[in-house]
Amino acid sequence: MNPGRIGIWTTALDFQPSARAREAAAELEALGYGTLWIGEATRREPFAYAGILLSSTERIVYATGIANIYARDAAAMAAGQKTLAEAFPDRFLLGLGVSHPRLVEPRGHQYERPVATMRAYLDAMDSAPFHGVGPAQPPPRVLAALGPRMLELARDRSWGAHPYFVPVEHTVEARRILGQGPLLAPEQAVVLEGQAQKARAIGRAYTRAYLKLPNYANNLRRLGYADAELQDGGSDRLVDSIVAWGDVKTVQERITDHLRAGADHVCIQVLTEDRSVLPMPEWRALAQALL
Repeated sequence: MNPGRIGIWTTALDFQPSARAREAAAELEALGYGTLWIGEATRREPFAYAGILLSSTERIVYATGIANIYARDAAAMAAGQKTLAEAFPDRFLLGLGVSHPRLVEPRGHQYERPVATMRAYLDAMDSAPFHGVGPAQPPPRVLAALGPRMLELARDRSWGAHPYFVPVEHTVEARRILGQGPLLAPEQAVVLEGQAQKARAIGRAYTRAYLKLPNYANNLRRLGYADAELQDGGSDRLVDSIVAWGDVKTVQERITDHLRAGADHVCIQVLTEDRSVLPMPEWRALAQALL
């Protein structure tokens, strides 16, 4: 599997009719992006959606960022992965994560110790029976890993790590823990807007939502951000470290920073004032500069 150096992470496709989403995925492939990352949360079911988008493209890798391990048991997760990996060789990358209590507990589950839970889940996936036609090789998976112990688990039990909502300094630490070899594919939010007040307003709407989730807030504390910087959507320093805003050159520099810090692949999430609108102009402009 070759995810490429640059991918797209987006929720905007979930707000489009499937026909329009297929057209957009085909254009992203034509533009040269290596991987299309789609989340789960409360949006479209990722395995069914993968089949829709993979069927409309020929080369681009589809990755879940992430499939919630509480949303399906380990045998179902393993079967879904093998089914897609066999049908679309080297094009489906399973990203797994423990999600967050506010998304897990309404499903009727008890959110427990993340690393121990993930380790047990991986054990169950690896031992799950599967009697259909599977892929020629074991399909790859990556873990949504922020803290040191989850990064170590990603290193030892998966193809690598997909950190989300992280600054460049996290990429440095993640590569140190992963060592050489495992894939490191951080997400990078971007706003193509040069006016600071407007750009930060768009960025802060994004950071405000994620700073309410303890996993992300605690990760930033580990990196040295003070509690005061995590309030009211985040300080300017925090917003600027999480969201690359400005012109295409500024975004290109941030991606280069991640790659120099040890990332193998950076998935770009374009933020706009209306996140349900496809940012095709921004995707095209970034492709022209980056690809």
